[in-house]
Amino acid sequence: MKKILTFLLAGSICFGVVLSGDSVMAAAIQGKPNLAVLVDGRKIKFQGGDPFMENGRVQVPLRGVGEALGAKVEFNGAEKKVKYTKGDKSIELTIGSKQALVDGQSVAMDTAAKAIKGRTYVPLRFVSENLGESVSWDQVANWVWIGSKEIPNIEDIEVTTTSLDSYKKWLSYGTLDGKKAVRIFTIDDLPLKIGNIIVYDVWKVTQGTNTGVRIRYSVGDASIFYLTGDSYRKFRTDIEALKIKNSDGTITRTYHTTSTYDYYIDNDKNYKKFKLSQVQYIGITGFTSDYVELLKSPF
Repeated sequence: MKKILTFLLAGSICFGVVLSGDSVMAAAIQGKPNLAVLVDGRKIKFQGGDPFMENGRVQVPLRGVGEALGAKVEFNGAEKKVKYTKGDKSIELTIGSKQALVDGQSVAMDTAAKAIKGRTYVPLRFVSENLGESVSWDQVANWVWIGSKEIPNIEDIEVTTTSLDSYKKWLSYGTLDGKKAVRIFTIDDLPLKIGNIIVYDVWKVTQGTNTGVRIRYSVGDASIFYLTGDSYRKFRTDIEALKIKNSDGTITRTYHTTSTYDYYIDNDKNYKKFKLSQVQYIGITGFTSDYVELLKSPF
């Protein structure tokens, strides 16, 4: 009980210190969500390159989007042509040309397929819409949605589920109360419904030499903790001054990498040297869930 009271007292002290410091730095924060493409609520894992934005148009590696949409993809390197076929629909693009063939008819595009460092990229919206899919841009998420926007429950995808035993030495203060196992998911699994909350995305932010993590949720007051694999969990509350209520109704919260929590709770006199690269898992709390939910750190 004494240690719990110390923890709560330290939390109130630390929060005041963190808040006063970060109120000043809010405007200088750098970092945004990675550009991603989702088909029916699931991220496409592109091979050999990442999507990029050029003149307001998203370009993607030629195979990823076609295969995700169930199209046959053919590439003729000698003629520099890419062809997509799905049912009775066909698209033929020529690298470097803004003219395409859609169902055998010539169509002008506002951007061209292109070769970059040996990889071929195609205009995402043009290909997707001409294969019969709806496409929308999500400014808040920095995402392109194709098809359905239905977000899966964590129970409906393949995640790693493991015993609590390996984590008991790092977790306490009620973290394990009523939990039956640990579930581990990755950044590529997001967005996910977990209990009563949707976790949309997680990304790194910086301000000078300071670092932090931002997480976008549907609702709630979720807190997080860091696990390094060799120390007690490092608990973090969000910085209220940096809370963002997004235009789509979601909430973005910001968490420090370092915190005086570690000094008051673990007597860690070197807490200021802690780096995000040391984190193996980010624990997310605040769900109505029977599991300890851990995100494998992408940092």
